[in-house]
Amino acid sequence: MTRIDAHAHVLPAAYIQGLPPALAATHEPIPVQALEAVMGRYGIDAAVISTGPPGVFFGDAGQARELARVVNEELAAIVAAAPQRFAALASLPLPDVDGALAELRHAFDVLALDGVLLVTQVAGTYLGDPAWDPLLEELDRRGAHVFVHPTFPPHAPPLPQHPIWLYEFPFETTRAITNLIYGGAFARFPQIRWQFAHLGGAAPFLAHRIASLAEREPQLSTSAPAGALGHLAQQYYDTGLSNHQLAIDATLQVAPFQHVVFGTDWPYLALPAGADLAPGLEYLGPERRAALEGEHVRVLVPRLLRQ
Repeated sequence: MTRIDAHAHVLPAAYIQGLPPALAATHEPIPVQALEAVMGRYGIDAAVISTGPPGVFFGDAGQARELARVVNEELAAIVAAAPQRFAALASLPLPDVDGALAELRHAFDVLALDGVLLVTQVAGTYLGDPAWDPLLEELDRRGAHVFVHPTFPPHAPPLPQHPIWLYEFPFETTRAITNLIYGGAFARFPQIRWQFAHLGGAAPFLAHRIASLAEREPQLSTSAPAGALGHLAQQYYDTGLSNHQLAIDATLQVAPFQHVVFGTDWPYLALPAGADLAPGLEYLGPERRAALEGEHVRVLVPRLLRQ
């Protein structure tokens, strides 16, 4: 059995050093050696790594381009040193679309990275907005694997005493998925292999509510020819911070089992005391659990299962 973590983070020291000072002060490097220790402890054979939020998305376009290049070359070096253990997703310097396209070409054609990381929105422009169409066109042309991770919302939290990750992150993912549906991006760019973090946020639970928008606003249905439920069924969802039956069973109401892949969201999970990193998956039984933790990721990152 091969166990692959489709959602893990590494923050190279060079990445932290390149962030604006206010952001750098709130982050510490997360070296790949620490991830490898967790993989060894819990029997994870391979991991798909990305930086995660805040990414390289901030005002100075030149600084963002430089940081994206540094990050991508750092991650490419990790993969080159252990290609059987790691795949890596490129960071792109949005909202600079031209810069993102240039870095995408470098990441795929020079560094041979395995996909890209996109966050749910940049400066209030959500995935699915036509502003990002040139980038999505190129990702579609390449049939790219795109991992969507939530980021900090573009507004002040209504309850600032609650940490952003508690529920704003899942809501961010839900907003992005809904905008991809009704903005027509899922329909226009069908070759992109989308993976949504944390089982798609609240989207599976709200799936029928999201679908009801087309009934209330029929003109929107032309942008989502498969319907909201049809488009949700076509996407892939990782179990990062959601490795339990309640969340997975909700997702299986809208997507086939083969579209659910294993993820940890390391280092942001609480590590269990025992030898099983995700004891909540035991209910699946050995065969189904093994498929979720391994074979299901083949469509997204086939290289790791060809080794």
